[in-house]
Amino acid sequence: MISIIIPVYNEQDVIAQNIFRIRKAIVTDHVEIIVVDGGSNDKTTAVAVKSGATVIVGGKGRARQMNLGVSIAKGSILYFLHADSIPPMGFDQSIINAYQNGSQSGCFRLAFDHGHWFLKANSWFTRFDVNAVRFGDQSLFVDKEIFHKSGGFREDLFVMEDQEIIHRIKDHAKFVVLDDVITTSARKYLDNGIFRMQGIFFRIWAMYYLGYSQEKILKTYKELIQKHKL
Repeated sequence: MISIIIPVYNEQDVIAQNIFRIRKAIVTDHVEIIVVDGGSNDKTTAVAVKSGATVIVGGKGRARQMNLGVSIAKGSILYFLHADSIPPMGFDQSIINAYQNGSQSGCFRLAFDHGHWFLKANSWFTRFDVNAVRFGDQSLFVDKEIFHKSGGFREDLFVMEDQEIIHRIKDHAKFVVLDDVITTSARKYLDNGIFRMQGIFFRIWAMYYLGYSQEKILKTYKELIQKHKL
């Protein structure tokens, strides 16, 4: 079984439609969808339950939420997915095929739901297996035992938790970038300006690798990004 784990916070406007689209893309019989809510103050949990997902509520923070989802996951393969990202048709079979061919972890290439040339250029680089361009929008599948061996997501990280774990997973398992494309929302780029948003992301990325504290990075994130969600 593949356990899809989706961390959410105030996503009532998109979660039902996206669960529906995820279900349409599933082609095997052994998939569960787990929505982990971080304490939303809207109707996210009620909408997710109505959409047929298993819903669990925990503390806010993507790392904490995803680890909590793992604690109830029935599948031997974990698949971490953002609430505004839609995997390609047959993604579950693609993951199983990669797993059976020896890749116990991996992700898809990325595309945005907006045709701006700069976003297309950004997406092009996601085909390469380079940790520096590997983020949660591309989703992540990993064998459950490998996930536990790697130590899971670091709950002390408010940002960059999705990139940080890749380094540790690769110490235990073969990682593959699958040819299919996952489509993610460009809403954050459109809300903040495409070039400005990319500059902010680069600044946060640089601060992380230069050793700034998570508190300082989080403060910068909230000061610069409109309609931010973590």
